[in-house]
Amino acid sequence: MWFSKVIVAEKPGVAKAFAAYLAEGRYSLLTVSGVRVYVFKQDGGLLASVGVQGHLIDFDFPPQYNSWHRIDPLELFNLKPIKVFREGMLKYVKVLQQLARSTTTVILALDADVEGEAIAHEVVEVMKKANPKLVFHRAWFTAVTKRDLVNALQQLRTLNTNLANKVFARMILDLTIGAAFTRTLTLMVEKGDGGLPRGRFLSYGPCQTPVLYLVVKRAIERETFQKKKYYQIVSTIKYDNCTFRVKSEKKFEKKEEAAAYADIIRKLHSATIIEADYTERLVEPPEPLATVEMERRASRFLNIRSKRAMDLAEDLYQEGLISYPRTDTTIYPPTLNLRSIAAMFKDHEEIGAHVRDMILSAPKLRVRQGREDDGAHPPIYPLKCASSETIVKRFGIDGWKLYDLIVRHFLATLSPPMKLEMQKIEAEVAGLKLVANGLKIIDPGYTLLYPFEKPHEEILPHVTKGAKAEILDVKAVELETKPPPYISEAELLKLMKRYGIGTDATMQEHIHTNLIRRYFEITKRQCIPTPLGRALIKALEKVAPEAISPEVRGRMEASLKTIAEGLRDPDDVVEEVKREFMGYLKRIKEAEEQVVPILLEATMVVYGQREKNHS
Repeated sequence: MWFSKVIVAEKPGVAKAFAAYLAEGRYSLLTVSGVRVYVFKQDGGLLASVGVQGHLIDFDFPPQYNSWHRIDPLELFNLKPIKVFREGMLKYVKVLQQLARSTTTVILALDADVEGEAIAHEVVEVMKKANPKLVFHRAWFTAVTKRDLVNALQQLRTLNTNLANKVFARMILDLTIGAAFTRTLTLMVEKGDGGLPRGRFLSYGPCQTPVLYLVVKRAIERETFQKKKYYQIVSTIKYDNCTFRVKSEKKFEKKEEAAAYADIIRKLHSATIIEADYTERLVEPPEPLATVEMERRASRFLNIRSKRAMDLAEDLYQEGLISYPRTDTTIYPPTLNLRSIAAMFKDHEEIGAHVRDMILSAPKLRVRQGREDDGAHPPIYPLKCASSETIVKRFGIDGWKLYDLIVRHFLATLSPPMKLEMQKIEAEVAGLKLVANGLKIIDPGYTLLYPFEKPHEEILPHVTKGAKAEILDVKAVELETKPPPYISEAELLKLMKRYGIGTDATMQEHIHTNLIRRYFEITKRQCIPTPLGRALIKALEKVAPEAISPEVRGRMEASLKTIAEGLRDPDDVVEEVKREFMGYLKRIKEAEEQVVPILLEATMVVYGQREKNHS
């Protein structure tokens, strides 16, 4: 069968969408080597559309260097990794090569990001081996809608080799550094009879381990926090038939002093209002939604893990329900018809009235914009209005929760701010200042659509400065300073973004890897390190703190960015970073006597008796 063009997408769902939107009539389905190929007619020609499943190619060491016990891990830094096909990808390779021999033109419709650009280069490499005369074009789109796909095919571009080289350089570095450190640490523990079961190893990753460091660091701060008792005077006072609580601005170190003050106040019957402040404050809606912020809010508001959130977002994108979910942009482009998108929800059963009243009734949209623009994709926004029944049936309740969050977030960015009254009352009695802070919602604004950010009201009465308030009750209350909480997944993602640990496409993966390696757990949205995770950080921090430093990983990411910008040769960057981490590994090996006891104790706790008893 001969095809005028072959379209290669990154995912089967996108390949199907091309066929469904472009077909003149029905498309037909072929199954080649277990892979679905969609065949359809357009402009008198026969086209084929096929989706791969991510990267086809990976990097590995030559087979002779894959023996952990015969090869010094330091030797890996001097090797040039070879390309290999990823496990399970051979069937896609066969299909691509068969299609390559059945056409002259290939449209590379991979995802519109650096990873998609790298996969596009992999597709070119695979298909050119079967047909060196092929002509390739790049289709760039950010939403799986008919309009976006048709526009992409009308505005074809060339591949960006710099973007792909950045990805390949990162893959080589992650392989080399991760393998060298992982082998070294594992062999050290094995030598010390650390109780590692067969198939288990001590994993290290240049992104994974700095993430673990942030989790362990916060846990140590929490657990070494020195609690300190203090005392405050708490009183209930009455003004104009309204009662409210005030507490002393002063914190007493001694219980006796606080109790003495409480006794003095108790004998008095009134306090004088010395300050009454009621200040209106506008709270702006959230900025347009980028990837990491979507993952953070899914974790914080919906209790959906970041990896799960990204997987669901990918599914919603392939179904044409939301725009491309991998983006750093928080600015809506002028070409996006925001009013038209909002109008899709004007008859929404739950929020339709708010959409009509707050957004569509305004002669001019009030748009909240951010500051970031990755130059490739718009922020995440909804493409269709879908019912909860439809989405739950297709993607489950979590799929609906995430879709609903994205819809509400988008509509919130077009809504008026929330108006609050920040209240503060200060009273004085016996020379002691007593304070109450309150909050009143004057106008909920965007929180009518986005209840996740609606604050809890604590309304104080309006009082007059100089007036008297009746004292109803007085207590000296014992309190203590509170330690910081364990770091949440939402906060962890924010720190990863700040330090440049990973990309919007991989951050959730680095968290997930730590979970499956048993380095930390997420319980009630808090990241709690295990004894093994603590031991790994403790051992490495003792002898090579740079190897776990978020700042070092951020510097590495900055170097990789220069490749994408065409400022540096990828080989030079790779060799520079390799030399740096080789130095760290040498220090670890030289300090083996300090490192091993720390790791041995933890591996015996985690793997020792429990897994041996099950073997």
